[in-house]
Amino acid sequence: MAIAEEAQNAETVCKDPVSTHAPVAYIMSRFPKLTETFVLYEILAAQRVGVPVEVYPLRREKCKTMHKEAEPIVAKAHFSPWLSIAIVLANLQYLLTMPGTYLATWVTLVRANLGSMRYLAGAVLYFPKSVWMAKDMSRRGVTHIHAHFCSHPAATAYIIHQFTGIPYSFTAHGTDLHCDRHMLLEKVADASSVIGISDYNRDLILEECGQQFASKVHVIHCGVDTAKFAPRNRPTKFDEGNGPMILLCIGTLHEVKGQTYLIQACAKLREQSFDVQCHFIGGGQDLAMLQQQCKDLGVEKDVVFWGPRTRDQIVDHLAEADALVTPSVLTKNGQREGIPVVLMEGMASGVPCIGSNLSGIPELLGGQCGLLPNPRDVDSIVESITTLYQDADLRRQLAANGRARVEQEFNLVKNAEKLIGEFQLSSSDTP
Repeated sequence: MAIAEEAQNAETVCKDPVSTHAPVAYIMSRFPKLTETFVLYEILAAQRVGVPVEVYPLRREKCKTMHKEAEPIVAKAHFSPWLSIAIVLANLQYLLTMPGTYLATWVTLVRANLGSMRYLAGAVLYFPKSVWMAKDMSRRGVTHIHAHFCSHPAATAYIIHQFTGIPYSFTAHGTDLHCDRHMLLEKVADASSVIGISDYNRDLILEECGQQFASKVHVIHCGVDTAKFAPRNRPTKFDEGNGPMILLCIGTLHEVKGQTYLIQACAKLREQSFDVQCHFIGGGQDLAMLQQQCKDLGVEKDVVFWGPRTRDQIVDHLAEADALVTPSVLTKNGQREGIPVVLMEGMASGVPCIGSNLSGIPELLGGQCGLLPNPRDVDSIVESITTLYQDADLRRQLAANGRARVEQEFNLVKNAEKLIGEFQLSSSDTP
């Protein structure tokens, strides 16, 4: 049965299916992380078609809000401390039975990460538990490892591969690839396949590592559940002429998201007598600064900070929004987003979207599927919002085009099928 027939509703939490598939291990930095829904729903999509998934987070995320679909995954995830008797014994076993591999892997991690304090420290700290994961995955019969992010998770997959031979792949998203590419060559060289979430990322990987790896570096977009995020069936109050234009901005309150420029744009729109309200969803370190900015600009009554929200709550917010705005920027230290999944959720929900002309975002919004103001350009953001404010036909056109784009290229089920194909291919190639 095709995946599309077996996974009509990605909201339903799967039971452990009877499966002929061999187990696949997922590695990620933190779990369950509210802002990384693409990892959670990719795992659920794999489970629904009978692929058993063993989850190995490098760290347990401490969160007050959790997606309900994550609860059964968290209950079975293999969380591990920094050090334990089991970890010590696993390291001693491999050191005694595979001393050459143990020492060579350690030396490679140190050599390849020299010059990056963050990656070097991560390699040293995560090495012992990575060795324990190697033993545990072998015991559980894992036949493939997939790591989300090409930073510490991919390094862990690399370590496990050295000891066990289990093939691995990893997905490169945004900051993990754009800011620091220490050890990327070694990770790519030993991986069975490498996934970029955009053509932009694929090109960057090959530019760094060489065209000889072109056959193993593929583009598989993150996806969203187009059944859960469905177009609304009624007009908004603004469409009916009975309320302000609701601008929705979803994401961690952090410099890379560019919220400060959207607040400046809202102030200019108010000066020009446009009736708009801006709703921010998400928590983060910049909350106090952004709230103060709203007071300084006199728009605190027009801006709402909702804090973190679950997926069901985000669906409700999108149903009331007239536009979704993600004014992403390139930070001073090189951080930038890949393709924000929230844009895909907005497009799937039939909400006109405004992104940034940055990184892989034009691959999602280009071709009359959204508007692309320049990063940090407040006037450009104002122009994009004003255009949507004044043109109801354009709002409807972008909504329809955006929905079609997501269904075709950013569909969770279809793209999970492609990724599972990568797992199966690497497993069949393993001696």
